[in-house]
Amino acid sequence: MKIQLESSRLLYRPFDTSDAQDLFSMDANPIVHKYLWQKPSIHIDESLQIIDYLLKQYKENGIGRYATILKETGEFIGWTGIKYINDHVENGQTNFYDYGYRLNEPFWNKGYATEATTFWLDHGFKTMKITTMNAYTHAENGASNHILGKAGFQEMEPYNNDDNMAWKWWQFENNLIK
Repeated sequence: MKIQLESSRLLYRPFDTSDAQDLFSMDANPIVHKYLWQKPSIHIDESLQIIDYLLKQYKENGIGRYATILKETGEFIGWTGIKYINDHVENGQTNFYDYGYRLNEPFWNKGYATEATTFWLDHGFKTMKITTMNAYTHAENGASNHILGKAGFQEMEPYNNDDNMAWKWWQFENNLIK
């Protein structure tokens, strides 16, 4: 899969095993996991398993999270993108498109998450013809909640996940194809 997409400052491409060390470096940082499940990675094999999972998603669903690269330096800054959720239930839902991102801490507060969100919504709605995009965030993750709201997502409802953590369910309807 040689697809590469781009926005003004960022490149988006499918993961491959050469991304394992960068992914591990990001996911081993406890600060990155503050609003996730607070289970930072402890071994690079976890990153290789994630990449295998992503490769399976690309093959089965034609989409998944993409490695996100800073054009100026070629640095891996995290992952962004659209995932088709059909392997678990989230807030009582399955078989839906989900937008998400995770950036490594040195790349926070630089507008990259907003740029990627705008790019992926445009790609999802115009190119993929997705009718409804969902997202979910930890209820206390002010930065991500702000970015989704600013991008046009509507906060639909709060819910607790299986671990009884408070999350927010977001939705964005594609008005271009209705």
